[in-house]
Amino acid sequence: MINDLIVIGGGAAGLCAAVYFKKNNPTSTVRILEALPRVGKKLSLTGNGRCNITNKEINLSRFHGENVEFAQYALEKYDRFFTEDFFGGIGVNFVFEGNKGYPASLQATSVVDCLRFATDELGIITHLETPVTNIQIYENGYKIISNKISFITKNLIIATGLLSGGERMGSDGKMLEILRKADFKVIKLTPAIVQIKTETDIVKQLKGIKLNANVTLGENTDFGEVLFTDYGLSGPPVLQVSRGAARVQAPQKITLDIMPQTNFNELLSILTARAENLKKRNLDEFFTGMLQKRVGQVLLKLIGCRLNENVATLNSQKLKSLVSLMKNWSFNVTGTTGFANSQVTAGGLDTNCFNPTTMESKSNKGLYCIGEILDIDGDCGGFNLQWAWSSAFCAGDHIGKTNDNN
Repeated sequence: MINDLIVIGGGAAGLCAAVYFKKNNPTSTVRILEALPRVGKKLSLTGNGRCNITNKEINLSRFHGENVEFAQYALEKYDRFFTEDFFGGIGVNFVFEGNKGYPASLQATSVVDCLRFATDELGIITHLETPVTNIQIYENGYKIISNKISFITKNLIIATGLLSGGERMGSDGKMLEILRKADFKVIKLTPAIVQIKTETDIVKQLKGIKLNANVTLGENTDFGEVLFTDYGLSGPPVLQVSRGAARVQAPQKITLDIMPQTNFNELLSILTARAENLKKRNLDEFFTGMLQKRVGQVLLKLIGCRLNENVATLNSQKLKSLVSLMKNWSFNVTGTTGFANSQVTAGGLDTNCFNPTTMESKSNKGLYCIGEILDIDGDCGGFNLQWAWSSAFCAGDHIGKTNDNN
């Protein structure tokens, strides 16, 4: 049997592409090949289980890649409104918290369920525990081999993702190696939206503590709640700036401004007045009522203070040193927690090998790649899922038009 479309990968992009194409081409035969025992495993865990499904500020400045302009057509034509209409049609309504879009249920599993229900209702055949081991060109289409089973299709969408989440999420990168052997160029892979490892002498002392800060790594800055861990730093702003941590080889520092609402001179005045008002206390209680106690004590020790000394020992030079540290608290970056803990993989298939208006390979007619496997990745906040949806719609539309012309 020759299928009209086979989708390799039953994740966000793959499920969306299969459902969208089948809805618009109801007489076509569509199959999904998924390596895991169930579809949508990674999607069901996104957004801490709430699924940040899109964002109101979808624009190229929030995306990355060696040829980021590749994403422009798909993101603009199949925007968040198009996405909301599609998901509304399969039972997923959207709500927004600020710019971030979520399913109204606030459950990522409900998004997976509605996509899965739609595949069943549309007659899409899903093959679970069916890892693809080879792809061969076959007459006017492709032969897909999975162990002892093979499938033949006119059109093939590859939506396997890359390495984020690790093998437990079905992200083993094997499809990329199959395509690399077929002469597709691959841009270097690195983890993105991932926790940062630092030298641990300080962070271990503060393990489990959270504080709000401006976080800077390289040219990227973000504000939010930072979590100190035994290996380094985590929290939304750390994840947001993390993309460069694995892509830049030179020594790097990640910097916290833990008092971003005040400038240097304002903070110096606040601490000077505090030192005068609290001069009868010991330094171990100097920051009580202003900062988390352990954070304040670590800061004081870092500028050379002894905590059993009196606050009166904080002279003007020490106060200036303290302000400088609070405004520019730097940690030497030693790496990231790796692909298994990352939300997305930076790098992937070179987009110059594909048509930006169709997602079709320039050298292999009928072969399409969508979502994370391409060298496009977005910021944290619904941008990567929007790329999955937009690229899926783009490919699905073109395959439908191609079928109509045959």
